[in-house]
Amino acid sequence: MQQPMDEGRRDAAQDAQWSRPECQAWTGTLLLGTGLLYCARASMPVCTASMSQDFGWNRKEAGVVLSSFFWGYCLTQVVGGHLGDRIGGEKVILLSASAWGLITAATPLLARLGSAHLVVMTSARVLTGLLQGVYFPALTSLLSQKVRASERAFVYSTVGAGTQFGTLLTGAAGSLLLDWYGWPSVFYFSGGLTLLWACYVYRYLLSEKDLILALGVLVQGLPVSRHTKVPWRQLFQKASVWAAIASQLSSACSFFILLSWLPTFFKETFPSSKGWVFNVVPWLVAIPASVLSGFLSDWLINQGYRTITVRKFMQVMGLGLSSIFALCLGHTSSFCKSVVFASASIGLQTFNHSGISVNIQDLAPSCAGFLFGVANTAGALAGVVGVCLGGYLTETAGSWTPVFNLVAVVSSLGLGAFLVFGEAQRVDLSPARQDL
Repeated sequence: MQQPMDEGRRDAAQDAQWSRPECQAWTGTLLLGTGLLYCARASMPVCTASMSQDFGWNRKEAGVVLSSFFWGYCLTQVVGGHLGDRIGGEKVILLSASAWGLITAATPLLARLGSAHLVVMTSARVLTGLLQGVYFPALTSLLSQKVRASERAFVYSTVGAGTQFGTLLTGAAGSLLLDWYGWPSVFYFSGGLTLLWACYVYRYLLSEKDLILALGVLVQGLPVSRHTKVPWRQLFQKASVWAAIASQLSSACSFFILLSWLPTFFKETFPSSKGWVFNVVPWLVAIPASVLSGFLSDWLINQGYRTITVRKFMQVMGLGLSSIFALCLGHTSSFCKSVVFASASIGLQTFNHSGISVNIQDLAPSCAGFLFGVANTAGALAGVVGVCLGGYLTETAGSWTPVFNLVAVVSSLGLGAFLVFGEAQRVDLSPARQDL
């Protein structure tokens, strides 16, 4: 009886997939949504120095506010993925974006409530992290159910390019707003754009009936027709699942280390350099690199290459080759070469979007959101530890080389696990599976 049920679920999933025009509309919308996610996330780092002056924060207190985002971010990954699998990722994304957009836009008002500025801002950042933590697991769930397998890499990598777009938008527009109108304008800008985006999604892409049903599930626990049981034991008995988690952990950890320490590395190593160069160029390179990786991945699969072969090739680029360029950063005294190496490393890391991120959808499309949530939770926690360890190594050794060595070691471990144990065949079905 189990096999016919699995076949029925696959048929239903195919019927629910987006048409080509729907896929194009949602891809553009989610690209913008991902950009606004990072726009809101980066607003606090851009404004921290000005807010510290206004509220009298020292570096330790400012660090508490900045790091508090990740306290909440780590807690809702699995929840977001499971909700996405249950009620639909697009509904989870809309509801969470509306909430974090409102909190971001209201941040200047919250900061003026009473005298406990540090407590209020820390609480607001924790809540923002909780709300944004559901985004990528819900996105993974949505794309695994709505996008054809032959197009997932391109769609996911295109949407993933929003991370660099949002970082650039806040870095450029946010800096100007900060100079012209003060730090509150940055929060109004990013929060207001997010709310406008949420209104557009609600007005043009979602039906009111579906959204009301989703709210009912959240508030009252109403039953839904979609199959919601997660095959926990079946998933975690597979080496390919653990390989995917290890690879996602290492890619997230490496990314967080570079994201956190590259600006300080350039500032201390090349004190006379222009900040806009090393803060902008690597992310400008990463946007086309992300889209290219998705196009290349889908093209190779359509040419007849096995799915797992393409996924592993993408990880060789995203974890292997990128870590080599990171190592080069610790062995050059040239500013131009350092910018090139940093751009190459950050750009190549976007190939992970077409590797491990899509491989999770290959393994378990029926519960991809849940599985991605588990993997991304591990990655976020590892990233926090990696960033702290990088600071300790730099302070102890008096050199930046150990930080880039750490990136290479972490990347190599994740890559090795995926090359040895990684697979692309489904593990969320009955024993009758199709080897991709």
